[in-house]
Amino acid sequence: MNQKIYIADDEENIRTAIKLFLEKSNYEVEDFGTGDALLARFNEVPSDFVILDVMMPGSNGFTILKAIRAESTVPIIMLTARDSDLDYATGLDLGSDDYFTKPFSPMELVMRVKAIFRRIEYEKQKNNNEK
Repeated sequence: MNQKIYIADDEENIRTAIKLFLEKSNYEVEDFGTGDALLARFNEVPSDFVILDVMMPGSNGFTILKAIRAESTVPIIMLTARDSDLDYATGLDLGSDDYFTKPFSPMELVMRVKAIFRRIEYEKQKNNNEK
């Protein structure tokens, strides 16, 4: 079964580009125009990874990040046009695994997703070997 990734961004062209690149890398992808829609779906069927825009209608990405972190350690990448040090620090402090600023390379984003999945798999194998 392919790993499932949820994307929330209010810009459809960005969601479409990310989805295309991720699907070409054999990930199952669902995209949402708001963080609230992603969170509702995540609460029903959790994904293996989340990519969140910070500035969206309704709840912003930081609010959705906090809500997901209250329940899950799923990897999360924040995606935003906001590139101040404070925004970056806030995203990491709230528990994101990475922080991407727009404009960005969808290919680099996919490589970072793969790197985070590899790190998680390595940690699982390491923990299983220690038992």
